[in-house]
Amino acid sequence: MSSTTDADKPQDAAGCTPAVPQKEHEWLHKLVGEWTYEADCLMGPDQPPMKSSGTHRTTSFGGLWIVGDGEGKMPDGSPAQTRLTLGYDALKNVFVGSFIGSMMSNQWVYSGKLDASGKILTLDTEGPDFSDPTKTARYQDILEIESDDHHTLSSRALGPDGQWHGFMTAHYRRKR
Repeated sequence: MSSTTDADKPQDAAGCTPAVPQKEHEWLHKLVGEWTYEADCLMGPDQPPMKSSGTHRTTSFGGLWIVGDGEGKMPDGSPAQTRLTLGYDALKNVFVGSFIGSMMSNQWVYSGKLDASGKILTLDTEGPDFSDPTKTARYQDILEIESDDHHTLSSRALGPDGQWHGFMTAHYRRKR
């Protein structure tokens, strides 16, 4: 016979039993707060990186999810809005979430794992292939906690050579 506590039990499928936040949910709450960001995005070989900046506000949603809303400007000066949702699915033992932006028509759906160090969350997703928008490609968004006041978001794509190629890095710094 095994014994479990309520904290060990995921919610039931109907959601009638409230889920109890796990250590993975606590990890996500390191991202809660008011942030400024600066990002560099590679646009292709022999082209300088495009820079963007803005603000990002991340809140807790019931202690089990985080919701982040970003506002900034695209490199051409047009406004940009983003929304990130992240949670942890205790039944599947994976982080889950999504990302949408006002500059794109697709939704990025995430599934990922935290590394052994407990500092890096790698989120796998699929989306339009940058070289051929009629196809899809595999991507990873990687969140790394640098300190309580600094984290990074890096994006990379799986190339036809089977290697991951980074194309964007954003530094988020807590507002004071």
